[in-house]
Amino acid sequence: MSKRPGSAVAAAALGVITLLLTVIPAGGAAAAPAGSTTTLTGTATPLIVAHRGASGYAPENTLVAADEAARLNTEWVEIDVQRTKDRKLILMHDTTLARTTNAAAVFPDRAPWNVADFTSREIARLDAGSWFGDEFVAERVPTLGQFLHRLTANGQKLLLEIKSPELYPGVERQILRVLDDAGWLEEEYPGERVVLQSFSADSVRAVHEQAPEVKTGFLGTPKVAELPAYAEFSDQIGPRYTDLTAEYVAAIQAVDGVHGEPLEVNAWTVNDGPTAARIAGLGVDGIITNFPDVVREAIGG
Repeated sequence: MSKRPGSAVAAAALGVITLLLTVIPAGGAAAAPAGSTTTLTGTATPLIVAHRGASGYAPENTLVAADEAARLNTEWVEIDVQRTKDRKLILMHDTTLARTTNAAAVFPDRAPWNVADFTSREIARLDAGSWFGDEFVAERVPTLGQFLHRLTANGQKLLLEIKSPELYPGVERQILRVLDDAGWLEEEYPGERVVLQSFSADSVRAVHEQAPEVKTGFLGTPKVAELPAYAEFSDQIGPRYTDLTAEYVAAIQAVDGVHGEPLEVNAWTVNDGPTAARIAGLGVDGIITNFPDVVREAIGG
């Protein structure tokens, strides 16, 4: 089991604006597991999102990480998606397989073990769990389809990061197709169940253009003056928590996103109680964490 990491110091204030003292929450939501809400919207208590699954307790981006998040009553799960050589979508954070699988041992002559250089069948042979702990030796790298099936069984929801989309032309359309085929885009407004995000503004824009009904998020820290431009194709902004101030959070939420609701702020990645309490106090809408139970204990829910 991984040890809980320490907190970091907040970054300097960004810009000078009028601080909004009240954030008006969105409309009511259906009942959800303890410590979570149904949508990624402004609430008195920020939504808790399990980063790559409950990755403080299980190997990241695996089925068991989703199961661990469910065990911890965490409804929303964040993952990273990339594409294999044979154009299959899999869960993987790094653009290489080296850190979280035994690819170097199984394929010693294929360094640097780029995801895009391996077929899905080759990746399915790899051990994606023992690097984290001996009890996870049987874990494999799941496909996006397999992961969606597990989330459906668990009653969970999905915050999907399109990882390094510049390496995989057209990956946005492919992800949308897999989501649609699995029934994840059937709702009139599928943001109740799934959100697509990326550090690439072009990728987020592509999702919005191809599926305007889908909820989207831009990962990064845009300048306040740039927020209206991002709001033309985004519903959320996802800054690193160390970049946040109350003024910056309020400035983001003062701009309406592409679907007419205030832009939401999801802070990443917060892994200790004191930091979680401080970031929640800034008025963020969501906190992404490897340790959902630690954050919930700190901020309530």
